Amino acid sequence: MTHQTSACRAAMSRRAFLVASGVGYAGLQFGNPAAAPAVAASPATSGPGRAKSTILFFLCGGASHLDTWDMKPTAPLEYRGPFLPIATTAPEIRLSEHLPMLAQQAHHLALINSVAGTVNTNDHHAGYYHNLTGHVPDVTFRTLGNNRTPFPDDWPYMGSVVASKRERHPHLPNLITLPHMPSRAPYTRPGQFAARLGVEYDPFFVQGSVENPLEFQAPALELQGDVQADRLTSRHELLRTVNEARRDFDRFARVKTWTRQQDRAMSLLMSARTTQAFDVSQEPAEVRERYGETVNGMSLLLARRLVEAEVPFITVFWLGQGIGSPLAKKCKSAGSWDTHGNNFNCLKDSLLPEFDRGFSALIEDLDQRGMLDETLLMVTSEMGRTPKIGDPRSGGTSGQGRDHWTHCLTDVLAGGGVRGGQTYGTSDRLGEYPADLRVTPADVTSTVYHAMGIKDLTAKDKAGRIYNLLDDGRPIQELF
Repeated sequence: MTHQTSACRAAMSRRAFLVASGVGYAGLQFGNPAAAPAVAASPATSGPGRAKSTILFFLCGGASHLDTWDMKPTAPLEYRGPFLPIATTAPEIRLSEHLPMLAQQAHHLALINSVAGTVNTNDHHAGYYHNLTGHVPDVTFRTLGNNRTPFPDDWPYMGSVVASKRERHPHLPNLITLPHMPSRAPYTRPGQFAARLGVEYDPFFVQGSVENPLEFQAPALELQGDVQADRLTSRHELLRTVNEARRDFDRFARVKTWTRQQDRAMSLLMSARTTQAFDVSQEPAEVRERYGETVNGMSLLLARRLVEAEVPFITVFWLGQGIGSPLAKKCKSAGSWDTHGNNFNCLKDSLLPEFDRGFSALIEDLDQRGMLDETLLMVTSEMGRTPKIGDPRSGGTSGQGRDHWTHCLTDVLAGGGVRGGQTYGTSDRLGEYPADLRVTPADVTSTVYHAMGIKDLTAKDKAGRIYNLLDDGRPIQELF
């Protein structure tokens, strides 16, 4: 970070009435404030897409495809592991025995078992970027490694593209991300920002915590500095405070961009509907219990509330227990799906039960409310795990871990016009590589756009030249 940016951040902290990450200020570190608007926001095209909203559930760390969706019961033991497949409500689908609640919702699921997500580093940064944008990571991911922070000219997150193509929501942002921004600075994952589209299409970040799963904070709505709550009643006073802060901000952002962020913040602050949408404690106790009162379960419940509020795109990034936690020590990881060690006990005891309860509840809830057909659900991760058991970093075979494996993973879709109860494509007998109907993250990203009826994938750069947001990839129309 430059000295100029640091000084501006310090000045903003003293005067600003908003925590900047919520209104795009932090996004300016990752996006492109100098770019011209990507495109004029327009309604979704009237194509085949039924989905009014998308919820993308991202299993941070790299979830094992072999122990969840794409089990290989006839493979050698050193590949298949101890888990057994179980029957589901869909004849085509077999799931892990540790997903019993989701097995009852399998008739809504479409499993894409042939996603070839190979990246040149086989690591988290590039895996995030590939699966969130649909674009193959460039050489900088190999040359910079974990120092490859988000760049202003990166390809945009698919949620940002959707946000740019939909009419602006009257009370809420078009793209909301919760319950965190992965990963901890300075290792922020590329691919989750608007980047070259412009910061006005960056996510609005809502924060949750493992310790207080019912509490979500929208940083953009938190008062700071010398601004008191009673001053919000005075629009003139509020705007004066904002304009004072703008003097520092103008050092590196255009006034036009700042104006868009100011309008966005004002709209949120003055709308009671905003805070109501984020309050999951309003939900009945039995509903919260069905989702599971964990930060990830409550994040999915909040995502459902945001779909009801007609937010076009919601991202839920799985929040783990964190570095140094008991689960992290057990799995030789940061406490999420990165199961370098003790893969099977970590999945069986912690990760799969929480996921099973929360995601099955989301499907069931949307279906019962008559909202599933107009809501696309997607589960993905930055990678799968090595088919052969034994990560050298955790003792090899005795450590019972699975290492990174970007060469094959499973993506899961439901709702949004997708025909449930089906599998698309297969991996080879060991789950190492796609064998039939191979697709790429670009194809899956195109499928999301297709489900939402978005056909125009052009934007303009800061010189006014038109370019395509996704040249590669085709929608998997057979899923619909």
